[in-house]
Amino acid sequence: MQKIVTLTLNPTIDKSTSVHSVASEIKLRCAPPTFDPGGGGINVTRAIKKLGGDSIAIYTQGGGTGGMLYELLDAEDIQQHPVLISNYTRENLTVFEETTTLQYRFGMPGPEITAEEQEACLDAIVEEGGDLIVASGSLTPNMPDDFYARLADRVDDFGGKLIVDTSGPALAAVANKHVFLVKPNLRELELLTGEQFTSEARLKETAQDYIRNGLAEVLIISMGAGGAALVTADDFIEMRPPVVPIKSKVGAGDSMVGGITLALAQGRDLRDAMRYGIAAGSAAVMTPGTQLCQPEDVAFIYPLVTIV
Repeated sequence: MQKIVTLTLNPTIDKSTSVHSVASEIKLRCAPPTFDPGGGGINVTRAIKKLGGDSIAIYTQGGGTGGMLYELLDAEDIQQHPVLISNYTRENLTVFEETTTLQYRFGMPGPEITAEEQEACLDAIVEEGGDLIVASGSLTPNMPDDFYARLADRVDDFGGKLIVDTSGPALAAVANKHVFLVKPNLRELELLTGEQFTSEARLKETAQDYIRNGLAEVLIISMGAGGAALVTADDFIEMRPPVVPIKSKVGAGDSMVGGITLALAQGRDLRDAMRYGIAAGSAAVMTPGTQLCQPEDVAFIYPLVTIV
């Protein structure tokens, strides 16, 4: 199997709890919290592990929260390559309100990472090498928008294939580099291209123009419950998962990327990899919190994913 390496520049400890009712100005008595490692690339690595594969998680680690993140990943038997930083790894908080079944999600911005620490992240990628490099998640607030573009140059130098799952200016900067695979959702692709997709024909034309201009070899456009579209210079294929019970949408996109990457590392073709990724993403919504996909659910859903 090909070597997979993931990069998470803004990882988090996801803290989850529940409360009977949310109200202001009073102390709320919460249930005992649970703690999970989080962040785009880390969740991709965790999903790959759940599906029976292995990858190396490169991520920034700082302070006591960074140490806790290391321990949480170690408990899941994740191969790690932390890059030490001077500021604290962030925490996110999710609160489930029992009376309404509403979920409140509080996301923190993350630490500042110095120029030297940013360079150490790039050096870690070069040190590990790898065949498939997954850069997933947000940048920290002070990082330059072109960081993933710089990463693309490093990966290209050692002959790896870069998979990017991010948004906003960081995604736009990568569009100036030739990468293997980019996974935007429909809204992100509209912002990236300046188009509004009022028809499938317009989506296909715009996405294939993006590829023919050399900006990526493959686009996998996530459409949520509607499935995804696989786009290459020659192909445009939509696939749709079956309807499944939804418990939490957290980590569905990361599970999808994990499934796609693992399938590619195993030598499966793009169509099969996307089918497997859609199954993994759909399986993730069937689990509570940040538990991601379960292999038995993926195996059940996989043959039910249809070409539209």
